[in-house]
Amino acid sequence: MITLRNGPAEIRPHVHVPYDSLNRYLPFIRKERPDLEIYFGTGSFDSLSRDDMTGLLRILDYKPRLSVHAPFMDLSPGAVDLKIREVTMKRFNAVMDFAEILLPTAVVFHSGYEKWKYDQRVDIWLERSLETWRPINERASGMGVKIGIENIFEDEPENLRLLAAEMKSENFGLCFDTGHFNLFSKLTLTAWLGMIKSYIVELHLHDNSRYADHHLAIGEGDFDFPALFRELKGKDCVYTLEAHTIEDVKKSMERLKVLLRE
Repeated sequence: MITLRNGPAEIRPHVHVPYDSLNRYLPFIRKERPDLEIYFGTGSFDSLSRDDMTGLLRILDYKPRLSVHAPFMDLSPGAVDLKIREVTMKRFNAVMDFAEILLPTAVVFHSGYEKWKYDQRVDIWLERSLETWRPINERASGMGVKIGIENIFEDEPENLRLLAAEMKSENFGLCFDTGHFNLFSKLTLTAWLGMIKSYIVELHLHDNSRYADHHLAIGEGDFDFPALFRELKGKDCVYTLEAHTIEDVKKSMERLKVLLRE
């Protein structure tokens, strides 16, 4: 396990691993013994059980710190259609069933907000979203598990800021994704972080060159990582490497060490 420092904050980076790909990456995991973010994709989710989660803990017998990335495809926590939100809630509660066993530091969910789909009516999305997140967050809080809502298609973070502010919970915050910011933001990094910095509970660290969500190693695209870590100096949150190859994870780890020393 690798421990870094960001000012006074102790950083033990998590490595993003899809549950379905765990066996493929086990040699790397057993050698490097990283803390992990386990991603549960929608495709195979219904085949999983609580027994699978206890089995996962047996496989990860070096007892890493964990975070969880919930399913997101087709789900809509702010849906106007009640039936869609009911399905979404069912999925999210199943994730929390797994969290009761895994006891992750945080569970990351997608916001489901797209300004064109909602005709830029943040108020409609926000009202329905609060109905979804309040019971989920209450359940998570009882486990000591934080909730982090990730930016995806947002070109500015006002909807996320409003959601976190309206939740009024230290247990509920945001996951800032560097790659998604790089693709979609119309604001500067300083302006974006100025709006949501106090709510950040997790970082997703990966890079691109602003034309596709490539999930490259830190420094392989044009996201301004030095500026990010200057802005977040001393921030205590989960740092997750979301590069999609082992080679890029290793590059990201080495570059993160350098960035956090600067």
